[in-house]
Amino acid sequence: MHAAGPKNPLHGITLQVMVTQLVEHYGWEMLGRMIPINCFNWQPSIKSSLVFLRRTPWAREKVEALYLDSLPDMQPKPQPEGDTPQAPEAS
Repeated sequence: MHAAGPKNPLHGITLQVMVTQLVEHYGWEMLGRMIPINCFNWQPSIKSSLVFLRRTPWAREKVEALYLDSLPDMQPKPQPEGDTPQAPEAS
């Protein structure tokens, strides 16, 4: 178990948020390859994954570790000032 408190990078992050962000970033197929558990590979859903992960400490630890490793990749990229995306011109 991780230490509680604001210095813990997982402090305030729910398991549902972790799974949702990982699925949005990697997709179910890639997530199932990275952590080969049935709840990610066979009829995956957030709800069924949460049920399994809450009952299975070793699997939850793998999800938490992947989430921590993936945090830098999931952060939005800052845009330089003055660079605003422009709408494509209609022809």
